[in-house]
Amino acid sequence: MTKTPISLQDLRKRIYATAKADKHHRFWGLYVHLCKEETLKESYRRARQNNGAPGIDGITFEMIEQSGVEPFLAGIQEELLSETYLPMRNRRKEIPSNGKTRVLGTPCIRDRVVEGALKLMLEPIFEADFHEGSYGYRPGKKAHEAVDRVANAVVRNKTRVIDLDLKAFFDTITHSILLTKVARRVADDKILRLLKVMLGMNGKRGVPQGGVASPLLANIYLNEVDAMLESMKKQTSRSGFTYVEYARYADDMVILVDGYGGKWEWLLTGVYKKLLEELARIKVKVNTEKTRLVDMTKGEAFSFLGFDFRRGKTRNGKWGVHMTPRMKARTKLLQDLKDIFRRFVSQPVGRVVDLINPKLRGWANYFRVGQASRCFSYVKDWVEKKVRRLLMSARNRRGFGWNRWSREWLYKNLGLYNDYKVRHYRPESAASR
Repeated sequence: MTKTPISLQDLRKRIYATAKADKHHRFWGLYVHLCKEETLKESYRRARQNNGAPGIDGITFEMIEQSGVEPFLAGIQEELLSETYLPMRNRRKEIPSNGKTRVLGTPCIRDRVVEGALKLMLEPIFEADFHEGSYGYRPGKKAHEAVDRVANAVVRNKTRVIDLDLKAFFDTITHSILLTKVARRVADDKILRLLKVMLGMNGKRGVPQGGVASPLLANIYLNEVDAMLESMKKQTSRSGFTYVEYARYADDMVILVDGYGGKWEWLLTGVYKKLLEELARIKVKVNTEKTRLVDMTKGEAFSFLGFDFRRGKTRNGKWGVHMTPRMKARTKLLQDLKDIFRRFVSQPVGRVVDLINPKLRGWANYFRVGQASRCFSYVKDWVEKKVRRLLMSARNRRGFGWNRWSREWLYKNLGLYNDYKVRHYRPESAASR
């Protein structure tokens, strides 16, 4: 009697269920599933969906599809089965970040497919181990959920904040420590060898920030830090009320401690000390220049996932939280839009509107969950003036054409993005009730 082949989706569900039921179970026999055609096809589909620039070999998705996806995947499968697969070096590109530059490593498509297949095997195992406060690049988790978790903590008087900044985190992940963490759950030598080979392309430290599996590996690396914070949260809770909260999105993390009457300062100090010890154990350095201990009751603010958080009075006169888009986020948006206006100055205005609308829509949809009205008004006014300037320039005239085109015409006839309404975030579970 032959067994019916298990689908990739069912396999991942079974792996997750086993990992959730037994926290000490080590998985073997994963490599054979990684090499399957279904796994490689799914990995390619996800890579294609994300698109992205070609790697160091210059091969694009269009080139692969022109010559055939099936033979491309068959070649990868053959190398994996014969254990002769070796990844190429990443294409490295420096991009500006906080006044400095950081290196973005882009794997070639071939390596993205293999890395994605590895992620498909490892993700359900470690998803069972991850904690509620971790949100970055996880299935079913959103950045807005992390922002909402932090906002709710401030509302519940957790106003003493550790605004943590990790120093070059992705570049300093120690491979031996990461492999040890993975091996606690994976007993498949071929999987571990493949991971080791992939990591080895970047020396003895670091994972590329453009890598498919890098966010998952980063979460695995920091999971014990999350576990320590969860433990502190439970140990200090009283009658269902917690005095510690945290949220982490990849390497962006904040820890909030109750600030009532200053009586929990000892807890803030203890959490910070324990946090530094845990990070030192995995050789992660804290950027002491940017890491801050914030007291929101003194009017101090902190930033998380693009928002500035401040304590303020609500319309009912109660203490609440004010979340606004960071000035840096607004400046970045306007700079991106400026580049479009400059590059397409000779194009029809409708073409320019088609290019800026998706950027405005994505930016507004992300930041509309806070108190963004003033910021949105500024952006809307700025964009409208730029479009008016473009219209006048096409007619070799100066000014804004206030009398030529009404605001209604810009948004109705030209189709300029116009949804700047602020909406409070509602979790999907609550919204569906």
